[in-house]
Amino acid sequence: MAKSDAEVKVLGTWASPFVMRVRIALNIKSVAYEFLQERLWEGKSELLLKSNPVHRKVPVLIHGDDTICESLIIVQYIDEVWPSAPILPSDPHERATARFWAAYLDDKWFPSLRAIGMAEGEDVRKAAIGQVEEGLMLLEEAFGKCSQGQAFFGKDQIGYLDITFGCFLGWLRVTEKMSGIKLLNEINTPALLKWANRFCNDAAVKDLMPETEKLAEFAKMLRGRVRATPTS
Repeated sequence: MAKSDAEVKVLGTWASPFVMRVRIALNIKSVAYEFLQERLWEGKSELLLKSNPVHRKVPVLIHGDDTICESLIIVQYIDEVWPSAPILPSDPHERATARFWAAYLDDKWFPSLRAIGMAEGEDVRKAAIGQVEEGLMLLEEAFGKCSQGQAFFGKDQIGYLDITFGCFLGWLRVTEKMSGIKLLNEINTPALLKWANRFCNDAAVKDLMPETEKLAEFAKMLRGRVRATPTS
């Protein structure tokens, strides 16, 4: 049996943007998979602990007898195993650029977005909002260069950077709702605003993007648990 024909399972949670990356990539490739829902706030399953003993977190892709961890590593793995409908750019410079912005999103931009909801004090909150807005301006410029006038960062179809950034749109909408600020808007980020609508309505994405109200309730639950956790 060919490697690409082996059974595929995904360990994850419905609300995780990182899990969404894996599921979008599989949808783009038209790969059937079983989604195994983890309820991490109630404890981690034995399968998760066995499959990812180092980080003990989702997502995990189980492909036959192999396990692959970390969302962007999994997306790249999927792109290599199922080469039709490429996700990563074929051009080396474009591929490096996509990876650069993916690292920026994970290491700097998304932590700032999360900080808005968790901020203690108005000054801290305003600083986090400023960082997110600054990042969106940079990404607006990057979109123009990467898309080359087409619909997505991946040009005529959803690509690596679309998946990396687009998975955060649900949480961006929740942050906008809870803060009362439109972070994506016609004035500062008109191209990204249109891109976000196209991305969310794409066939590979639309059934995975969580409803804002449901995600907002989940965010309130998480925030309550974090604030109730004693600090040493």
